[in-house]
Amino acid sequence: MACVCWTVWWPTVLRIDFYNLTRTPVELALPSIAERIMAAGQRLLIVAEDAALRDRIDTALWTWKADSFVPHGQNGDQPVLIHAEMEAGGYDMMALADGVWRDIPTGIQRCFHFFDAESIDDARTAWRSLTDRPEFERHYWKQNEGGGWVEGP
Repeated sequence: MACVCWTVWWPTVLRIDFYNLTRTPVELALPSIAERIMAAGQRLLIVAEDAALRDRIDTALWTWKADSFVPHGQNGDQPVLIHAEMEAGGYDMMALADGVWRDIPTGIQRCFHFFDAESIDDARTAWRSLTDRPEFERHYWKQNEGGGWVEGP
C-alpha cells in the first residue's frame, strides 16, 4: 500500500512586542526578558547604536539580580549579544533597545521593540507600517502604576 503524504505550508508569523518604557529604562527592562529567553534555550541579539546604552545594558545584565547569570557580551558568539548592528543569523530573538525600528532579519522568531517618550512617534509609525502585514503579530505593552507590564491597546 502506498503512503500519500501531504505537505502543508503554513506561513511563519513573527511576534513583535512593542514595549512603551514609561517608568523603567530599557537596561532595567531587558534583563528579565533575557533571562527567560536563556531559560528556554534560545539566543538573544540586543541592538543599540549608542555605545553608552550598550554599556549600561551590559552592566545591568551582570548586576540586575544577585542569584542570576545571563551569559552575554558585546563581541563574539554569545548567547546574548549586545551589538550596534544586526548580526547575521544564529539568534532566535531580537531586542531593538534604542527605540529605532529596523527591518527584522530572516530567522528571528520574536522581536522586542523598546521605546520611550522620545521615540514614541517612530514606534507608532513602525506599528502602523505592520498593520496590513499578516506575517507579523503585534503586541503592545505598557507599564502600570507599580511598574509591571500589562498588555494594552
